[in-house]
Amino acid sequence: MTNASPPAPAPMPNEIPGVAIPPGQIAAAVGRLDELARALRKRTRIPGIAVAVVLEGQKIFAQGYGLRNNKEGGDVDADTVFQLASVSKSIGATVIAREVGEKRVAWNDRITQYLPWFKLSDSWVSTQLTLADLYAHRSGLPDHGGDDLEELGYDRTQILERLRYLPLHPFRSTYEYTNFGVTAAAEAVATAAGVDWATLSEHELYRPLRMDRSSSRYADFARRDNRAHGHIKQDGEYVPRYQREPDAQSPAGGVSSSVNDMAKWLAMLIENGNVQGRPFIPAAALLPAITPQIVSRAATSPNARADTYGYGFNVNVQASGRTDFNHSGAFGLGAGTAFAVIPSARVGIVVLTNAAPIGAAEALIAEFMELVQFGSISRDWFAAYQPLFAPYAERAGSLVDKHPPENAAPPRAPAAYLGVYGNPYFGDAHVVEGRAGLELVLGPKAMRFAMRHWDGDRYTIAMHGENYEEGSVSAVDFKFGDSDTAAAVSVELLETNRLGTFARR
Repeated sequence: MTNASPPAPAPMPNEIPGVAIPPGQIAAAVGRLDELARALRKRTRIPGIAVAVVLEGQKIFAQGYGLRNNKEGGDVDADTVFQLASVSKSIGATVIAREVGEKRVAWNDRITQYLPWFKLSDSWVSTQLTLADLYAHRSGLPDHGGDDLEELGYDRTQILERLRYLPLHPFRSTYEYTNFGVTAAAEAVATAAGVDWATLSEHELYRPLRMDRSSSRYADFARRDNRAHGHIKQDGEYVPRYQREPDAQSPAGGVSSSVNDMAKWLAMLIENGNVQGRPFIPAAALLPAITPQIVSRAATSPNARADTYGYGFNVNVQASGRTDFNHSGAFGLGAGTAFAVIPSARVGIVVLTNAAPIGAAEALIAEFMELVQFGSISRDWFAAYQPLFAPYAERAGSLVDKHPPENAAPPRAPAAYLGVYGNPYFGDAHVVEGRAGLELVLGPKAMRFAMRHWDGDRYTIAMHGENYEEGSVSAVDFKFGDSDTAAAVSVELLETNRLGTFARR
């Protein structure tokens, strides 16, 4: 008599892929990865790229290419630390899944249970809103709501308190990608744990997985010697001009890590929450995060596959019929990152770059995953992805590349515009006299914008940062009533949610 284990249950019909992966095909794909990474870097001239692959819970490839900084040098290797941008959402989701597994919180806990002060513009939605709603981007908050406040120097708490002024889309039936919605949920979980988010992430994820070069604090990233500096393209060349400081939205975009560290995290995901054969995150706590919770992009034809989102993860179906979960990260000031996992093939890949996003990381992943599933590459994936990322390089504002009219009306005397203008969302705007003329002063850090006269009561300011490509131009329009002084001023690039008008105090 033997003690043979019972046979594994047969897969359900919806678990069976349409295309089998022959023996040796994944190994062959890995064998081409070095060639593909080098070719992509040569084609794009991105300063640095790092890549890692995990198969069946084991890292089987990790390599760096290029430079950490185009001016100062330093070779990229598998331990080079990059800013991950929005890949942070997926990492943060696993922190929360671990807390769910430990029964400290539940995905469907209401956020006001932990942050009683948190409100949205609809009082009923505020009382019903859950951690899951915020991590699935189905809260109703508008796309990237709150990012404009971060641009002006508001901190995390200030931004979360001001989300209540944003107009809402229908609750739980619309997908709108929102960094500070995710941040609010993470802040609630950290509050429940009695520590700040960066400390929670360190205690619950980075230390247990020995991700020694990973952090959710910008200061930790800035202290590392082997770190990649962000680059933007100027005059056809990548230059390390800016460095993104994302602490305000750390749960959504503030993680820094290396591909060697990310491989440990990927291995845990591929093993369905297990680490070295032992449960780390219970599968039941992880499953909602990596499976569909809302349609993020509807199908545009009967032939098309819709895209979906879990909790901090994109969830898709490949042409092979295999499901995958993934995420990209993008900082306009110089980071393009991505990872993808095909759980049925037990394979995952992460690609980190130190240049403004152009689709390079996604293209390399697409090439690799096609080789994994089909043994060949069907198209020019970089050419396919590049147009999708083109908006990151577009300058904003209706007056970009335009000139004031030849017969422009003169402005009024400066006294007509000077003063303080209030706005519940953006706070006060001060119009002051500077050395070279009028200046607009915005945000808690008193950011000063030189105002250039355009026509009559219209001025312009140059705006640049994470949300506004260099060369963006915002119209600034003063509005008058019966008084000789302006009653209000509107700033075009702050009007995304129709909140960019400031009334004189």
